[in-house]
Amino acid sequence: MIEKIKQYFKSEQFKSGLKETIDTVIFVVIAVILVRFFIAEVRWIPSGSMRPTLKEGDRIIVERYSRFFKTPQRGDIMVFYPPFIELKNSPVLLFKRLTGFFCKDVAYIKRVIGLPGEKFQIKRDKTGAYTVFINDRPLEEPYIKSKFEFTPCEDPRVNCGPFVIPEHQYMMMGDNRAFSYDGRFWGTLDEKQFIGRATFRFWPLTRIKMLSCPNRATTDENTSYSQPQ
Repeated sequence: MIEKIKQYFKSEQFKSGLKETIDTVIFVVIAVILVRFFIAEVRWIPSGSMRPTLKEGDRIIVERYSRFFKTPQRGDIMVFYPPFIELKNSPVLLFKRLTGFFCKDVAYIKRVIGLPGEKFQIKRDKTGAYTVFINDRPLEEPYIKSKFEFTPCEDPRVNCGPFVIPEHQYMMMGDNRAFSYDGRFWGTLDEKQFIGRATFRFWPLTRIKMLSCPNRATTDENTSYSQPQ
């Protein structure tokens, strides 16, 4: 019996089958890398920072192809690596990141609120409602959980502005403003940190929906500010 097993492993049939298996595995890995890097990937939502738009456990499609020909727009829901996380690019870690196999890189999902060169500020009125201002104009935000549920600007950890967003940087915020660790805490995000744009929620089945942008404009898109010297 042992001899037959040894002979089988030495046979052309075994070698041919092994080569075919290896070729298939290599093809699958390359296909996964190409799809994830150039087309789209699947992500799940781990926290409530984007409520009510996205809830814990939601599954979404993140498209990656648009980043090759256009920049993120206001209102886009983007997946990105936070600026305080240093990504190491060893061959093993890079392989995990490209394929998604056993990848433990930390990624955030937030909404684009401010664009490069714009003036950003958050103000609270007499009723206690908070409003985001872009270039001194109020931003309509029908997607947020509540205008009254914000981390207070008096919190020393929070930067409510005013400040001008640097070139190639974006201001990112979660829709659940009282429960979102976002740009108010860690500053603006470099465009190189973006992974892709969330486009479609496919799970749970009762909440299948395209994640379209409800509002891309302020009342005045033609005003820009220069970064102070």
